[in-house]
Amino acid sequence: MFIALQVSQEVIRSLRPIVDKIRMHDAESARQIVHAASGAARSIAEGSKRVGKDRLHLYRIADGSALEVRTEIGNAQGWGHLDGVDLTQALAVLDRQAALLYRLLHPRTR
Repeated sequence: MFIALQVSQEVIRSLRPIVDKIRMHDAESARQIVHAASGAARSIAEGSKRVGKDRLHLYRIADGSALEVRTEIGNAQGWGHLDGVDLTQALAVLDRQAALLYRLLHPRTR
């Protein structure tokens, strides 16, 4: 399986307890995180089978969705919804996803 897709699905697994905690305070933000994280995985999967600008467009969408997830988590932290929640693993996986998407959007040229 495509590594970027595997990591995106790992992001989703790591977010489950965080989304559950956010949902207790802000159901709309929780829903948005689920939508954005799932959307990133879908766009990566679809982009992996496309070519040219179409592929890059889907990877850009995935990158935007991944940033949306991180932003919603930051918002939840700011509102105090995640006080006492260890975000270390989820943020590390989000960082890995961002790095993979960067490489997909900026391939090395020889």
